[in-house]
Amino acid sequence: MATSTDDAALIRRFCQLGTAPLVPEVSLYLARHSLDIWQGIELSVNDDAARRPYWAFAWPGGQAKARYLIDNPAEVAGKRVLDIGAGSGIGAIAALRAGARSAIANDIDPLALSAIALNAAANGCEVELAGEDLLGGDHRGADVVLLSDVVYEPELLVRVARFIETAAAAGASVLYADRSTARLPLPPRARLASYDAQVFPVLEATHFEQGIVWRLA
Repeated sequence: MATSTDDAALIRRFCQLGTAPLVPEVSLYLARHSLDIWQGIELSVNDDAARRPYWAFAWPGGQAKARYLIDNPAEVAGKRVLDIGAGSGIGAIAALRAGARSAIANDIDPLALSAIALNAAANGCEVELAGEDLLGGDHRGADVVLLSDVVYEPELLVRVARFIETAAAAGASVLYADRSTARLPLPPRARLASYDAQVFPVLEATHFEQGIVWRLA
């Protein structure tokens, strides 16, 4: 799925192609100015779902998730992968680089989907896009489900936990990544990896913490 001309122009206006510190293998359109983009996007779009440009940043959990997959390709090699709350698509792209058979990037922000399409093209890979709210329980028959940095509101904690339980009950392996100070939606089965990480580009008053990858459910 290709991005629209208008979306592509908007993304290129506020972002530039670069890489996140933990994952130099993956090219991403990231914010040129970490604070200006928030106001710029809000003034440029009418869709409420697209007014928070989370997709323009590489978050600690997203970077950790991508780093882990590239370093541990057996997790996804030959498998169908679903990246929930994909943001920039860094997880789905990393999964394909690690040998996944296919990768779906899911995000309810239409501008995020356009950014993922641009990022996938920049990395020479094909990511399937899904804009529906899949937290109701549809894991698209994926063998591996990826989530990171998605529990940032109280109601999401409950919804994400239920989704993970449903996906795991259907046989999916669930990998969850977030910053070290985040609250997990479910108790982890295993802590798989940790990395020094921070939001990139750096936001005001951010600091280094651990980006951690867990196996849940």
